[in-house]
Amino acid sequence: MNEDRIVDIEIKLTRQEDLVDALNKIVYEQQKKIDELEALCVALVGRLKEIASGANEQGAAHERPPHY
Repeated sequence: MNEDRIVDIEIKLTRQEDLVDALNKIVYEQQKKIDELEALCVALVGRLKEIASGANEQGAAHERPPHY
């Protein structure tokens, strides 16, 4: 009877270790994706700033002078 309990506990422990390993892999993959998305957002913000500053410079060059 005592040996059966020990075997059951060992089985549960093994399953928990497998579950923790699987969850760790999932968290690692999610963190990689989050890092990629953050880098993409930073790049997009930089590109939008470039476009906005280019539009401001271009807009000033193509505006009609005030005397028209």
